[in-house]
Amino acid sequence: MKVAESAVTYRKTATPHATSSAGWNPNVPFHGTQEEWWEHFHRIEREDFTPLEEANREFEQWKKKFLANRLM
Repeated sequence: MKVAESAVTYRKTATPHATSSAGWNPNVPFHGTQEEWWEHFHRIEREDFTPLEEANREFEQWKKKFLANRLM
């Protein structure tokens, strides 16, 4: 698709309320009821949570390993 296409085209091709990132289209706004939004937030809260310090440590370990593999 081209950027110049209308939002209507995006709405026709997007999967509404997709649960996977493959169906997510950032060009289509999500309109929902208050209940749908609360359910969305609660679903996020039920998933695993990684503290920022742990996420940063994991990223630094990954980055170190990635850069070491590039130098070989």
